[in-house]
Amino acid sequence: MTLCELTAVELAARLRAREVSARDVMAAHLDRIAERNPQLNAIVTLDADRAMDAARAADESLAAGAGVGPLHGLPVAHKDLLLTRGMRTTFGSPVLRDFVPDVDALIVERLRAAGAISIGKTNTPEFGAGSQTFNPVFGATLNPYDTTRTCGGSSGGAAVALASGMLPIADGTDMGGSLRNPASFCSVVGLRPSPGRVPVWPAADAWSTLSVDGPMARTVGDVALMLRAIAGPDARSPLSIAGRIGDAPLERDFRGARVAWWTSLGGAPVDSRVRRIVDDQHRVFESLGCSIEPAEPDFTLFDDVFKTIRALAFLIGVAPRVAGRRADVKDTIRWEIERGERLRADEVAWALTTRTELFHRMRRFMERYEFFVLPTTQVLPFEASQPYPTEIDGVPMETYIDWMKSCYFISIVSTPAISVPCGFTAEGLPVGLQIVGRHQDDWGVLQLAHAFEEAQGRN
Repeated sequence: MTLCELTAVELAARLRAREVSARDVMAAHLDRIAERNPQLNAIVTLDADRAMDAARAADESLAAGAGVGPLHGLPVAHKDLLLTRGMRTTFGSPVLRDFVPDVDALIVERLRAAGAISIGKTNTPEFGAGSQTFNPVFGATLNPYDTTRTCGGSSGGAAVALASGMLPIADGTDMGGSLRNPASFCSVVGLRPSPGRVPVWPAADAWSTLSVDGPMARTVGDVALMLRAIAGPDARSPLSIAGRIGDAPLERDFRGARVAWWTSLGGAPVDSRVRRIVDDQHRVFESLGCSIEPAEPDFTLFDDVFKTIRALAFLIGVAPRVAGRRADVKDTIRWEIERGERLRADEVAWALTTRTELFHRMRRFMERYEFFVLPTTQVLPFEASQPYPTEIDGVPMETYIDWMKSCYFISIVSTPAISVPCGFTAEGLPVGLQIVGRHQDDWGVLQLAHAFEEAQGRN
């Protein structure tokens, strides 16, 4: 097994034990990037020289007996929506093609502080709009399992870099599924943490819970390692959760745990191949001793509320960035901003108050069940030339995001959720399974995902 194929947990342990140097680890991953990235286009800005210098400094620090962080020497690249001090951050838009921030996003700060070494930026759709990673600055990122297909998005570059061994860990953001969707499409693990678990800074609306920052990796254990390093309160974020993750183990006995198994996703269409592969995993949860019942929350109004609050988020967060140059961004971004501009005060008030009702509806549902299992995505990875699916099983999609309801229905009620690989179609396309937990029970979600991952390997 090469250095690029080791888990982040194993790689971090070897680095701390000085069985391998940070320079060797960095060189191996830079070689893999040189080999795979020209075809896949996952990493769009690369600073190899600075990364090697940082690896050398990391080795010298460890040799001198200095204390090192939990991610010491691990290469990482940051989603091109996240500010990185001194490194180009384009948001996938020609409007910001040459933008170089003078600050780090909080998640970038914490990754650096934990010892991870930044090597560059991963590709994203323009301003993260849509779960298909392409933009006019860098082009499309392709699925490593089938390069004619999309990798999903909007953390698509991160998912591809992980799946192809270019990185052991990666960061991302998630508003309507952007950590979970590409994880499903690329057979990696993506966690949408509870809002405030990984505080977001800077933020145009510090009170918004719609978009979160979070970890991606190839295994649940690696995601847990990364989450411990990036979670925790911060005075700059009013939503930050005061409590820390703690030292609880990933291993847990799930005998008797009540799990709700999705039924119809509120009537939203799901590709039959996705349905079959996800539902086949029923037996894996049974082997863990889970008590499984077919049930799901009432999803009425989830769609309308999400779309209204999403439009408001684009008006607040994206419109100021493209002021005076709105014609230079893609049509779906203009559509979102214009929807936000047309919103009346009573429509915003309705969405916010109804969202509160939906939260309590989900809370009451999750009082009966500790976890909720459903597909991560409603479709398989589609053609890379297609901006977004226009129909699922003959059902037309009204907007460019309608095919993402299985993710954004969860986003709107702020429960933690993870996508874990659960199988492949006959054509070799990955499928992800989504595990949703109770309010702020991020670690419980990771524990069940870890148990599923381990059990799936045994079955």
